[in-house]
Amino acid sequence: MKVACVGGGPAGLYFSILMKRQNPSHDITVYERNEAGSTYGWGVTYWGSLIDKLHVHDPESAVAISENSVRWSDGVAHVGDRKTVHHGDTGFGIGRRRLLGILTERARSLGVRVEFEHTITNAAELPDADLVVACDGVGSALRERHAQHFGTEATAGRNTYIWLGTTKVFDSFTFAFVETEHGWIWCYAYGFSEDASTCIVECSPATWTGLGLDRASEADGLALLEQLFAGPLDGHRLIGRAQADGSAQWLNFRTLTNRTWHRGNLVLLGDAAHTTHYSIGAGTTLAMEDAIALAGALRGHDRRRGHDVHDARDVHDAHHVHPELRAALVQYERERRSALLPVQSAARYSAQWYENLPRYMQLAPPQMFALLGQRHSPLLPHIPPQLYYRIDRAAEQLEPLRRLKRWLGPRVARTLHARSRG
Repeated sequence: MKVACVGGGPAGLYFSILMKRQNPSHDITVYERNEAGSTYGWGVTYWGSLIDKLHVHDPESAVAISENSVRWSDGVAHVGDRKTVHHGDTGFGIGRRRLLGILTERARSLGVRVEFEHTITNAAELPDADLVVACDGVGSALRERHAQHFGTEATAGRNTYIWLGTTKVFDSFTFAFVETEHGWIWCYAYGFSEDASTCIVECSPATWTGLGLDRASEADGLALLEQLFAGPLDGHRLIGRAQADGSAQWLNFRTLTNRTWHRGNLVLLGDAAHTTHYSIGAGTTLAMEDAIALAGALRGHDRRRGHDVHDARDVHDAHHVHPELRAALVQYERERRSALLPVQSAARYSAQWYENLPRYMQLAPPQMFALLGQRHSPLLPHIPPQLYYRIDRAAEQLEPLRRLKRWLGPRVARTLHARSRG
C-alpha cells in the first residue's frame, strides 16, 4: 500500500509508524511543509492513559516519549496573592519539538520517508498514492479544497489567548488569575523540560482591549504580562512564539468540525478533522488516538485485501475507491466520532467556564479551584456556584446523590445540545 501523509505533526508521524509496524512493505512518505526542527508552540500535555496506549502500539516510541517528559501530580491556583493546591492525577509535559524529533527518528528507522520543506496543497499532486492522509492541521489545505464535501464548520471562541514560553520551570500544573481594572486575566502554565515551561494567557475581549494588548507591540505586551503575573513567574521572562513576522499572536480559538472525514482515498486526521479547546489539554492525545484508530481500521482492510489495493487511486471520485478501503475509512470515522463525543462536550463546557469566569471568582479560592475542576459539568452553568459547590461536596459523602449527579449531567447535556442544533 502506498500512503502519503501530508503534515509532519504527531498524528501523521505516529500513523506512519503504526502502519510500518503492521506491514513493513507499505510505502509511506510524510510530507512536512516546514524545515526540520521548526515547529510552533512550546510544550504539549498528556496524561497517563495515553502513554499506556503508546506502550501497547509501539513500545519503542513510548519509552522515548516517557523518558523525555516531565511530570506533575498537583494543580496550583494563584488568585491574587492567595494560593491553593489540589492533589490530582499525574500529568506529563514534553516539548513539541522534542516529541516531533522522537517520532521522526522512529518513523525513519522503520523505513518511512520524511520530506521536510515539501508543501502539498492538493491531493492530485499525489496520483500514485493509494491513501492520502490529511494531517496538516486546523487550516488543512487538502480539506479546504473540498470544504463543501467535508462540511467544515469553524466556531470562534469569545476569549482571546496567546501561546507563550517562559524560563520559569513550573513543577505543578499552575493557574494564575489576576484582577485588573479592566477585568480578569489568567494563565495556564506547565513545565515541559528542565529549563522551560508553556504559559498560555487568556482574557475576555474587554480586558484585552482595556489593557491595550490589542495594540501593544510584542515587547510591550510581554512586559505587561510579566508584570501582571510576576508572582507565579518569580521574575522570569515570557517568550513570544516566533512567527514569520517574528511576533507572538493573540488568537480566538476555533472549534472545528466536519460532517464527514473522508473523500475518495483522502482521509482527515487530527486537527484537520476536529479541534477541542486547549483548556482540557487533549489535542496531542486525540491526534495520536486518531492515528491508532485509523491504523487499526486499515489493518483489517489489509488482511481482507491481501495488501493489494492498487486499484484505489482516484482521489477525485469516491466511486473508484475499493469498497474495502471505503469500509475501513467509515469504520475509523465511526469509532473516533463516538470516542470524541464526551471529550468535545467537556471541551465546550470548559471553554464556557472561562468565558464566564467572573461568575466563579466571588468564591473563596479553594472553592473556585474545586469548581475549576468541575468545569466540564453540563450542570454547573445552570446552578448557582455556591450551591453547586455544596452539592458537589455532599455528593462525595452520599452515594445516592453522586449517582443522581452522574445520571442527570448527561441528560442535561443532550437536551441542551439538541436545543442548540434545533
